[in-house]
Amino acid sequence: MSDTALPVLMQCFALPPSAPPDSLSRLQAAYEVVPLWQAADASACIAAHGHRTQVLATSAFIPVDAAFIDQFPALQAICNLGVGYDNIDVAHAKRRGIKVSNTPDVLDDCVADLAWGLILSTLRGMGAAERYLRSGQWTSRLAALPMGHRVTGKRLGIVGLGRIGQAIATRAQGFCMPVRYHNRNPRPECPYEYAASLPELAEWADILVIATTGGEQTRHLINMPILQALGPEGFLINIARGSVVDEEALAQALEQGIIAGAGLDVFEDEPHVPAGLLQADNATLLPHIASATIETRSAMVALQLDNLCAYARSGRLLTEVQP
Repeated sequence: MSDTALPVLMQCFALPPSAPPDSLSRLQAAYEVVPLWQAADASACIAAHGHRTQVLATSAFIPVDAAFIDQFPALQAICNLGVGYDNIDVAHAKRRGIKVSNTPDVLDDCVADLAWGLILSTLRGMGAAERYLRSGQWTSRLAALPMGHRVTGKRLGIVGLGRIGQAIATRAQGFCMPVRYHNRNPRPECPYEYAASLPELAEWADILVIATTGGEQTRHLINMPILQALGPEGFLINIARGSVVDEEALAQALEQGIIAGAGLDVFEDEPHVPAGLLQADNATLLPHIASATIETRSAMVALQLDNLCAYARSGRLLTEVQP
């Protein structure tokens, strides 16, 4: 396969400051690159180039459904920027013989770090405390704020013990936490206790961290019965996908004290956040920044481009998705 004969349509190309400044120009020098994100009329751009496009470079934030994929009759590969690929209709791509890659491993540490940031901020009330200070309400040496909750020693439940889930579990050792997890199947090689059901894990845990994949199979996996099992002293942390949580049920659970609090980096209809969550003082809300560090985003871009170049050379992807 000839590199220069490979037409590549890119939906986005967000370079972190630490990435080589000539990354895009080097790509354009080696391949025929069509920057869709720069097109004034995306539909017209696809109409002009879609019939020849062989590789689509996209992002986990952009939907790539069957109808979109079918605008590219010559498409052979989709290179996704992000470990999650629920934005792509992978089953449809596979039926058409289109390969899909993601960017795993390189973001595990930063996502796990942020999960712990949410745990600490949510249980200790750091966000509310900062708002209290900045608003000028701290007028006495003794702050008139509700007490937070101790983190060390809490029981940590993890839903989805993949690479990120394991990175979160490893960090729990420093907080002297017992760890249990729930997967579709147990992982005998891992040193943590397996919970056979999600309700069982939620009932046991003080902190329930969602680190599973998105998509229809896990949509609203965290619903009112699970929140009730977590209970009024339990905390929910989600760094996976917003679709995994029934946000209406979560807002109700926060308002009624069914659970103690929640820390969320992801939402079902990003960037739109339900009013019930925005109004919840016992929730820490972040705008999907788990992988948003200079180092990690640079590594993600590099791996996406490595996948593209590997496909051009050999017809193989380095990190092909296997659904």
